[in-house]
Amino acid sequence: MSNINITQEQKPVILVDSVSVQYRVPHEQLSGIKEYVIRWLQNRLQYKKFWALKDVFLDIQRGEFFGIVGRNGAGKSTLLKTMARVIKPTLGRVVILGRTAPLLDLGAGFHPELSGRENIFLNGALLGLTQKTVGHRFDEIVAFSEIGEFINAPLRTYSTGMVARLGFAVATSVRPDIMLVDEVLSVGDTQFQEKCLARMNAFREQGTTIVLVSHSMERVKALCERAIWLEDGKVAAQGKVSAVVGQYLQAL
Repeated sequence: MSNINITQEQKPVILVDSVSVQYRVPHEQLSGIKEYVIRWLQNRLQYKKFWALKDVFLDIQRGEFFGIVGRNGAGKSTLLKTMARVIKPTLGRVVILGRTAPLLDLGAGFHPELSGRENIFLNGALLGLTQKTVGHRFDEIVAFSEIGEFINAPLRTYSTGMVARLGFAVATSVRPDIMLVDEVLSVGDTQFQEKCLARMNAFREQGTTIVLVSHSMERVKALCERAIWLEDGKVAAQGKVSAVVGQYLQAL
């Protein structure tokens, strides 16, 4: 691990310091959870290890729009999950300064049998918001999500787009210091995507730092100042977004 101190001059709100993440997966292809459990009970499982991230370093400043690009399986989502503290690095450290809103899987904390109304309070609590705070913002959340009269219907009756809209509305009902966005702008219709983008830009103007994982190079170039390109879990390039995206597209 490198010996790095966060100084007042630097003020990075996200520091990924020599981070490596190792996964352990079954060596054989298993047909499902039943076969997995049987082999586990019989102590017949064999594992292989691989590095999803290897010695990744980056620092992101307050108010910056930062992009993460790379092929499928390159480690983009793993990197974002270490920032969200969903995954603990095998080696290295991640330092986060401020309240974080991880938009990794919209609606992941929802319960299908509860109504949209109940899920707003449930998801708000999971995101660290008080019941009073969610109550004050409830009408705005419903209006932004455009759920309308379905707000009192069970979530299992919602379309995927409705769940995504409600998830985004709850997660961004209070301006966070940091937003971690994993392909959120690819969910829902164009109008909803534009609403998401407008809200994110408004937050950014107020000082929110945004980290975006996206397969859309045009969107990354339009939104981000800097970017990192991951290839097989390693940093292939990092710097100004135009240079990084250019190198990535040339490699493709």
